[in-house]
Amino acid sequence: MTSERTNFAAPDEALPPFHWVANEAAWRACLAALRAAPRLAIDLEANSMYAYTERACLIQISTADADFILDPLADLDLSGLGDIIADPAVEKVFHAAEYDLILLRRDYDWHLHNLFDTMWAARILGYKQFGLAGMLEGAFGLRLSKRFQKANWCHRPLSAGELAYAQKDTHYLLALRDRLAAELEARGLLAEALETFAEQSRVKMPHNGFDPDAFWNINGVFDLAPAQQAALKALYVYRDREARRRNAPHFKVLSDQTLMELATRLPARLSEMDAIHGMTIGQQQRYGRPILGLIAEARQAPAPQPPPRPPRLPDAVLIRYDKLHRWRKARAQARGVESDVIISRDALWAIAQANPRTLDELAALNALGPYRLGQYGEEIVRQLGARG
Repeated sequence: MTSERTNFAAPDEALPPFHWVANEAAWRACLAALRAAPRLAIDLEANSMYAYTERACLIQISTADADFILDPLADLDLSGLGDIIADPAVEKVFHAAEYDLILLRRDYDWHLHNLFDTMWAARILGYKQFGLAGMLEGAFGLRLSKRFQKANWCHRPLSAGELAYAQKDTHYLLALRDRLAAELEARGLLAEALETFAEQSRVKMPHNGFDPDAFWNINGVFDLAPAQQAALKALYVYRDREARRRNAPHFKVLSDQTLMELATRLPARLSEMDAIHGMTIGQQQRYGRPILGLIAEARQAPAPQPPPRPPRLPDAVLIRYDKLHRWRKARAQARGVESDVIISRDALWAIAQANPRTLDELAALNALGPYRLGQYGEEIVRQLGARG
């Protein structure tokens, strides 16, 4: 495949040819088509299983008339796409948008407006299965292969099969959106969905920096002796250093299970690693001697101190949260949806801490959008005022 080619026939006869966008001419033509479209179906493919810090490797975009696959690794100025992403006049259709929106914000500083998320639409409607493949099969009888689900999307050139897989992620999305939107409107749930989409577009950026004290989150760490905990911390830091050096995800260097077994057994010789999960001959040759050195040092090191626990919330706040949590669960069960469809966990905590006594006080918190405030506001205030 070369970047001069901009149109590829999909191996699936049901799909039209797609446009491969990896040079300026192809991008100019693509951008003109995107600017003329009132709505776009968008998906990203990343390399989270193959890199220390994942990145967007493909951006798939479908209009009503064409499918485009953009190569973010090519030397293209994609700022025009950012303008479209931010334009509230253009609807952007994603399936399970959160991860993709985090990547777009982190890598390009793009802020999306006017989202329709087909996964959230399905959840609001009470669907029990809301993966894209299952939904497309249920709605249109399509069966999508999972063959390339774990592909390394940053390798080049991509195969025809990989590109066809990527194309399918957006090719049918506008049709799925229309079916779900009609169902939402027929059931009087469109306003709730639009409010949810707006909330989902305001993504919270995760903290992705390495924290050497995060080893305390590994299951079983508090059952270890002090020397074992010291070894686990040293191994945890070593794994990150090696992952960064190799540009690989942590689990491809050493898994958490391997770290725990090494820290528990504290091997003093390479031969003692044979029985440890994940420590193959290749792993021993690559990491064995540095690990033995770290373990030997850890035997003499002082015990690491756990980070201080966050202060416990007042009992009154915990009681209010529990009351709201039980109310939300009952509401969700009666409607046949999952609890966070009713109100998010973050909103529950905000309400429990503020303890609004009136509907106006609840509205002033901005924890709920207008739809949920109207739907549940009075119930929430009553729950907070009720005894028991």
